[in-house]
Amino acid sequence: MKAPTLLLLFGALPLAAQQRPAIDGISHIAVYARDMAAAQRYYEHDMGLKKAADPENSAGTRYYVNATQFVEVLPLPAQAGITRLDHLAYKTVNAAGLRSYLAAKHVEVPATIQALNDGSKTFSVKDPEGNTVEFVQPGKADLSGAQPIGTRIIHVGMVVHDRAKEDTFYREILNFRPYWYGGGTDGRTSWVSQQTPDANEWLEYMLPREGQELTQKQAGVMNHYSIGVVNMEQAVSTLAAQDRLSTEHSPMQIGRDGKWQFNSYDDEGTRTELMEFTPVMTPCCSPITAPHPKP
Repeated sequence: MKAPTLLLLFGALPLAAQQRPAIDGISHIAVYARDMAAAQRYYEHDMGLKKAADPENSAGTRYYVNATQFVEVLPLPAQAGITRLDHLAYKTVNAAGLRSYLAAKHVEVPATIQALNDGSKTFSVKDPEGNTVEFVQPGKADLSGAQPIGTRIIHVGMVVHDRAKEDTFYREILNFRPYWYGGGTDGRTSWVSQQTPDANEWLEYMLPREGQELTQKQAGVMNHYSIGVVNMEQAVSTLAAQDRLSTEHSPMQIGRDGKWQFNSYDDEGTRTELMEFTPVMTPCCSPITAPHPKP
């Protein structure tokens, strides 16, 4: 009877003292396409993802990598400019609890969460640079008939202009954890990776040079997602043998983080990066400071 007595004496814990519900990885990336049929060929045929209706936006389409991770393709809006990224989304075990936690941290949140007809619950906020960030308590998808080239989204990337400003949200409030950082040349940091708090998938800040005016192609390289593969040579050979390289792509290579990677692009220039789960060479620039994701 001690616990009820204490609650009567002191009341419930304030929201600020609440524990953050788990954020256990990446849910999805949402991108724009002017030609939904071309997008379907790329995501369904080339990448082998499972096409499904979009319960959040009837004009959109989901392409599932696995039962809880997907690419959401939305019609290109008027005045979209160069960007083809609508938002990034992360999974949580408790959407309502996370909404309350963020409100207690003085993040502007919607009045309620949204329940979708696939069984998921969701809400969105803005990060310090105005990017839409969605949190999803997942439902489940039927993946029958899909042939995904890999079965896990291991990271997403987005353009970030002020690393310290974004850290106040992702690291200080959400507790994302440092993973690796580096650049195309020594002495300049272009990429900063931090893993989701309760899983080993990560968000990659893509840092333009100061004052750089991005083209649509450059923005598509930076605003991207990555599917993990166990064996890059086997994955790329499969795509080639099955005529699944219908759009722009580049040769596989070892990245500055020491991992094999391969890039292809949808018709709008959004990059799909295939990446092996572990390095085969010592990474440049900084050590790996957290466990790698697994297949």
